[in-house]
Amino acid sequence: MDIKTKLNESMKDAMKSGDKIRKTTVSMVLAAIKQVEVDKRVALDDTAVIALIQKEVKNRREALEEAKKADRADLIEANDAEIKILETFLPQAMPAEELRALVQAAIAETGASALSDMGKVMKVVMPKVAGRAPNDMISAAVKELLAK
Repeated sequence: MDIKTKLNESMKDAMKSGDKIRKTTVSMVLAAIKQVEVDKRVALDDTAVIALIQKEVKNRREALEEAKKADRADLIEANDAEIKILETFLPQAMPAEELRALVQAAIAETGASALSDMGKVMKVVMPKVAGRAPNDMISAAVKELLAK
């Protein structure tokens, strides 16, 4: 079952059970997917949907940090709940060791030796990771291993 179908099923379940937070969160993601599909005039595949969900999680995490700075318990709780809901639709996170191993293999494959070769390494690593690790985590691992 693809992710869009899972999102639609989750929406139906949330409506039946009266889970307002889940319903609004999934509804916002489905609306974002629909907006991108209309704008680009294409149907998004699972990889694009995962990227969009990761972007939504990132936005919620930023909002969570702002809520903590403002000491707003209500916003902290709401953003935390939304993050947990969105993460259920993402693939299992990649362990840091596995990511490092992939980056090391990509460095060896491309013959990269300096930070200027980061683009070549990222081009090889990104398809293999396929949404299982955030982009900032991937680039940090690449930078760390190329700086050695």
